[in-house]
Amino acid sequence: MKAKNKRPSIKHQIRTEKERERRIASTIFLAFIVIALTLSAYFVYSIFFQSSEGDALPEPTLQFKPATPTPELKAAIVDHLSLTFPNKTFMETVASVLVKADYTVDYFGGEKVTVNFYRNLPMGMYKLIILRVHSALDVNNKPPLTLFTSELLDFTKYVNEQLADQVMGVTFLPYRPGDKVYFGITPKFIRECAKGKFSNSIIIAMGCDGLRYTDMAEAFIQKGAKVYISWNASVSASHTDTATTILLQHLITEKQTIRQAVENTMKQVGPDPTYNSTLQYYPPSSAQQTIENITH
Repeated sequence: MKAKNKRPSIKHQIRTEKERERRIASTIFLAFIVIALTLSAYFVYSIFFQSSEGDALPEPTLQFKPATPTPELKAAIVDHLSLTFPNKTFMETVASVLVKADYTVDYFGGEKVTVNFYRNLPMGMYKLIILRVHSALDVNNKPPLTLFTSELLDFTKYVNEQLADQVMGVTFLPYRPGDKVYFGITPKFIRECAKGKFSNSIIIAMGCDGLRYTDMAEAFIQKGAKVYISWNASVSASHTDTATTILLQHLITEKQTIRQAVENTMKQVGPDPTYNSTLQYYPPSSAQQTIENITH
């Protein structure tokens, strides 16, 4: 005679169900702990290790030296535009003007222009920094101004800087879905992340909108720069190349004041033919200064 299967009691069923729920809860809790620890480790790495990677400027792509270098006279050409609008003639002409004035010139090609490059730029102790760099405002043409890097945006990199709005994603215009997004440097990054001071430096920002607002200019001045020269709207690469070459001849070779050099440059080249932008300088109090007064 076959024995009948005895149905589990209600208490047993309740115990079994509670045990199953405990196992599920324990599994979820352990998964949460693993995820939390992984994210914490990631943030710690990003904040304390990744952000400090590369504690020095990279070696320049090219270097130009006078016959008898003057140690304190150093200039940097940061040529981010070499990736999209290369102009070898501009680089060689500007370097020649500077070398004749006893400057040692470090030329950095676009591939060198990363987030950590801007972080370490003050450590180069440059008296003149020429930023041949794409720059842009936000989608509403409002601050902050951002300076482009050649480093693709990655949400797992520079996490602390992204959370603090020191870096943000930037794209070339006109934007099309699928276009590459790069890290952009904000004025807050210059103020809070750049190591050291731009001691008695002149900054020439050749990109668009550099002085439509003064946020980037003020950031460089707060970090020790004495003068910031840029455009008050968009500008084409060819126009800014021509204007900057003439500006440097007025500043370096002819030893004109900041105001004279900027005004004379604009008389020669005129506003940008497409965007009608003009060169400006900041702060206004630097008008009567010469490059020799500033750098010495």
